[in-house]
Amino acid sequence: MVDHEVTISTSFLDDAGTSDNVFIKLLGFDGSSEHTKLIGLEGDSPFTRGAVSRFKVSCKDSIGNLFQIKLKKQPLKEFPEDSKWFPTKVVVKSPEGETYKFPIYKWIDDSEVYCFTEERGLCWEVYGEGIPHHLKVDSYLSLPLWEPRRDLQFAINLAETVASLGVKLLSDSKESWTDIDEIKGVFWGEYPDISDYVQKHWKEDAFFGEQFLNGVNPMLIRRCSALPRNFPVTDKAVSLSLTDEMKEGNIFLCDYKSLDGLTPNTIHGKEQYLMAPLVLLHKTPDNKLMPIAIQLKQTPAGDNPIFYPTDSEYDWLMAKIFVRGADFHEHELNVHLLRTHLLAEVFTVSLLRNLSEEHPLHELLVHHTRYTLQINYLARGRLISEEGILDQIAAAGGNGMKEFLERSTASLTYSSLCIPEDIAERGLEDVPNFYYMDDGRQLWDIIHRFVQGVLRFHYKNDAMVQKDESLQKWISDIFEHGFLSQAGTGIPQSFTTVKDLVKFVTMVTFTCSAQHSAVNSGQYDYGGWMPNTPTTLRCAPPTRKGTTSEDTMLQTLPDQGTTAKGMATMWLLSQPSKYAYHRYCQGSRLMASHCPGDDRKCV
Repeated sequence: MVDHEVTISTSFLDDAGTSDNVFIKLLGFDGSSEHTKLIGLEGDSPFTRGAVSRFKVSCKDSIGNLFQIKLKKQPLKEFPEDSKWFPTKVVVKSPEGETYKFPIYKWIDDSEVYCFTEERGLCWEVYGEGIPHHLKVDSYLSLPLWEPRRDLQFAINLAETVASLGVKLLSDSKESWTDIDEIKGVFWGEYPDISDYVQKHWKEDAFFGEQFLNGVNPMLIRRCSALPRNFPVTDKAVSLSLTDEMKEGNIFLCDYKSLDGLTPNTIHGKEQYLMAPLVLLHKTPDNKLMPIAIQLKQTPAGDNPIFYPTDSEYDWLMAKIFVRGADFHEHELNVHLLRTHLLAEVFTVSLLRNLSEEHPLHELLVHHTRYTLQINYLARGRLISEEGILDQIAAAGGNGMKEFLERSTASLTYSSLCIPEDIAERGLEDVPNFYYMDDGRQLWDIIHRFVQGVLRFHYKNDAMVQKDESLQKWISDIFEHGFLSQAGTGIPQSFTTVKDLVKFVTMVTFTCSAQHSAVNSGQYDYGGWMPNTPTTLRCAPPTRKGTTSEDTMLQTLPDQGTTAKGMATMWLLSQPSKYAYHRYCQGSRLMASHCPGDDRKCV
């Protein structure tokens, strides 16, 4: 057993003291104590007005650095009438000699368990200007753990995976591929059936178009009702009446304008290239989504031709490759990193800072935050850090990455995080064979019904929501540190109705579960075959038609070492944790191909 010395100070205010039973629970990054009744010396009333009293709280094992305590008060059986207590602070000295201070300054009654954060603990830290904040922490081992042994195993598995991939990679070769089929040699062991399909069909227009709906980035495509002025496609060039087809709802646009002008990365001493293309697509009578025009830069000019399927084989293929390179960045940094991982961390840290374990919202959301802090900490250290893996493989690594994250954060809206509203806003509600939409809306409805049932049980009316201080602090933290206090995002700054609360909690749950699965788990399926998802491109796009060839393509694609690192990274990012819980996936076409299908617990 290990003992913590607890000192509690009661205010000098009139009626601040109490003779009731007081219980405390200590929460550390490696575990927690039981709710412990605090007993004073014989004949002593430890919580009288102005008292400073000391206690011992024992734990079976060390619980590590403290970040929170929980206090609750129960009346004595002899004096059941309600009374209040006003402690000012709690100081805890750990068996390791560390001292932790918890400011209180709050009336405590018998209605609930009160949660207080250590004055230095669970603080926010700025990763980059204009980017959601994250948990300030000194080391991986200082992170809060809900399941210590499992989490330690997760960290070990990650380290072992990186090490095992390292020995299988090509050397850090700067050589170009001399034949497209050579790239298959980077695969180790068996690779997914989808990757095999991608390798065979990646050049085809139908598959190129299909990925905008059911690949790992279904978040950019939107129905087009008027051509952008900077994309002057003519009817003659595409052999269609664009006006008529737009009226019929058959024209779609993907615009990568947020990538325009980013600072290019340098890999192996060579400046890389990243375009900001515009892609026009046509829904054919047989419901295929076919690309009909691609412009690789935002500003129309003589050195920025619009490419069409009628151009030469390699002109058209190179245009599609540059689009797929842009899509890698839009997906990986905005759709995946920012809109699931970074927001999930904001939701998690605010949850831990403001809601006690006994709060209904904590019980509802805590299971969807498992490993969020651990994964994001490792990502900041190994994936998106200076000289991290994205800096080594991505055209927008380094300064370009933070520039793009800042732009993407500035464009975040509440409606875009809610799949029914997002699909409607993009005009995609009646698009056929759009499995992300079909399954995603069903999953949203399932989550919404569950969340509504739970929260309406606890909140009988809107006034109960309005008076819940912990709940209001939770959303205030999220608005400030996740959405940087920007009212234009539409994110609520407080909750006034049960309905608003249900919608927001549904969004949080969906983001942390179904949405992340949809945009994460298929990365290796679609990106394992590098030409379909190049992480960088080494040559500038063609400025005039008829100048490309297979050799041009091979010189433009990532070199051998960068290819190997990129493929390994996508494989690693696609892997579920050994102890992951796969939620909401049964019967879903969206998730089925990504479910491991073994004896992991599905709920």
